[in-house]
Amino acid sequence: MSRITVEMLLRAYGNGIFPMSESRHDPNISWFDPDKRGILPLSAFHMPRRLARTVRQDRFSVTINQAFLEVIEGCASPRPGRWTTWINSTIIEMFASLRAIDHAHSVECWDGDELVGGLYGVSLGAAFFGESMFSTRDNASKVALAHLMARLHVGGFHLLDTQFVTAHLETFGAIEIPRDDYLQRLDLAVAKDADFYGLAAGTAGSAIVAALQSMTQTS
Repeated sequence: MSRITVEMLLRAYGNGIFPMSESRHDPNISWFDPDKRGILPLSAFHMPRRLARTVRQDRFSVTINQAFLEVIEGCASPRPGRWTTWINSTIIEMFASLRAIDHAHSVECWDGDELVGGLYGVSLGAAFFGESMFSTRDNASKVALAHLMARLHVGGFHLLDTQFVTAHLETFGAIEIPRDDYLQRLDLAVAKDADFYGLAAGTAGSAIVAALQSMTQTS
C-alpha cells in the first residue's frame, strides 16, 4: 500500500476522516471531513415489512468476509445511471490491508454460486463505517444491510457511520448530524469494544428479523 499504512488509516477513521477518489481510474485519493455527517442510528433502523418478509424467506444465502474483494469490485463497477465510482485501485488496496488485520468486513448475498449483492465497511472499537453497497438482484443490498444491522446490534456496536445521507438510506432511518455531534459519538464508540462475530455466520433470516425487532420500526 503506497505510503499510507493501516495505522494511518485507522487513525484517520478514529478522527472522523475518510478517503475517496475522484473516479474509478484516478489513482489519487482525497481525505474528507464534512461539516455534516450521515449516520444510521442502530436504535432507529426502519425495516419495511416487505423487506422483513424477504429476509425471512432466505431468498439469498448471506455470508460475511467470504468475498471481500469481490464485493468491493461490485461496488466499484459501473451500473446504469452510474458510470463511475469513487473506488479506485488505491482504495481497494487500502481496504484489502484493513481486511487482513480484521478491521474491514463484508456482507455478501448469493444466489446459488453467484454473488448478487453486498456491502463492506471498516470496524474500529464499537463503530462501523459503512463504505458502499451494490446489488445485481432486487433487494440483495437491502438484505445485506438488514443482516449487517442485526450483526452490529448483537455485537454491541454503538455507531454506524454512513458518511453521507442518500434518499435510499433515508428510507432506513439515516439522518444527518453536525460534525461536532458526530465526533462526540465517534469518540465514545471507538473507546468501547464490540464483536462483529457475535452473530453466528449463516443465521437464518427469521432470526435476523427477530434480532432487529427490538430496534426496528416496521411499516
